[in-house]
Amino acid sequence: MGFSVETESRLTTVDVTDRIAAAVPDDCESGTCTAFVEHTTAGLVVQEDEPRIRGDLESFLRDLVPDEGHAHDQLDGNADSHLRASLIGPDVTIPVENGELALGTWQSVLLVECDGPRTRTVSTTIVGD
Repeated sequence: MGFSVETESRLTTVDVTDRIAAAVPDDCESGTCTAFVEHTTAGLVVQEDEPRIRGDLESFLRDLVPDEGHAHDQLDGNADSHLRASLIGPDVTIPVENGELALGTWQSVLLVECDGPRTRTVSTTIVGD
C-alpha cells in the first residue's frame, strides 16, 4: 500500500503518521510497519510534530549541509538535497500493537522534503505476527 505527499517548499516537513497508520489492516493485532519514501532527496524520521522542532530540524540540515559547492551540482543543482536525505534515511519501522502503531506520546512520522516542492510516494509494508 502506498500514498502520495505534496510538498510546498524546498526543505520542509510533513506529518504522515495518520496515512501510515491507515495502512495497518484491521486484522493485524501485532507486528511491524515499515514505511519507505521512494526518492533519493527525501526521507522519513520519527520525531515530535511540533512547529519549533520541525523548524529546528530544517535549520539543522541547512547548517550541516551547505546549499552549494558540491560536485553533483554540475549535473542538476540538488546535491545538498541528496546529502541531507542520506543523513535522514528513506525508511522507518514501527511496532504494531493492538492493531495500532506503537508510537510514544510525542512521536510522529515526518516526511522530510529536501528538494521540493514535489510529489512524493511513500510505500508501506506490514508484517503481522
